[in-house]
Amino acid sequence: MRIICIADTHELHREMVVPQGDLLIHAGDFTVFSERPSKYREFDQWLGKLPHPHKVVVPGNHDFFLEEPRNRAIIKDATLLVDSGIDIAGLRIWGSPVTPLYGGAFGMSSSADRKRHWARVPDDTDILVTHGPPFGILDHALGSQRHEGCPELLEAVLRVKPRLHVFGHIHYGYGTQPTDTTLFVNAAVFTAGDLKRPIILELGSGRSK
Repeated sequence: MRIICIADTHELHREMVVPQGDLLIHAGDFTVFSERPSKYREFDQWLGKLPHPHKVVVPGNHDFFLEEPRNRAIIKDATLLVDSGIDIAGLRIWGSPVTPLYGGAFGMSSSADRKRHWARVPDDTDILVTHGPPFGILDHALGSQRHEGCPELLEAVLRVKPRLHVFGHIHYGYGTQPTDTTLFVNAAVFTAGDLKRPIILELGSGRSK
């Protein structure tokens, strides 16, 4: 399966050249702190014109409109994952928008709450999609050595060992980091005023755990 990974497009999605693939993953921040339905409707229309057979999106800390469950039906042309999962072509995918931010959309500032939250990630997850990164992995801001990722998310990743973990949020962490068990992808394409290229991956069928 050819997987195209993007995140943090911040209303610039129409300026992107999105390569062909079997599965498109968007790891959140479609908008710029927007609660306007029109922004999400326009994003969904763009998704609908893309040729990818499968599309999975997770909201980000900018996407306030989608905090309200009844609003989520506005995304019709992709599978929107909010602490939920889906099986695609034998791959088990689970997604969540939660980050440690206080005041952002889907923010969860309590480490105890986040520990309980990330315990919900199923053990048989092949692809984990979150808006924020796990602690210590592709999570440095520009000019800083401070880790911005979530320690409780890292605990869950080490437990589950997904084959692929896609996220964004920390724009300057854009890139990939492979380990023995998991390929980590920070797909935040908007960095320093420029749009980077989507990250393209090849992944085989699901594994048994």
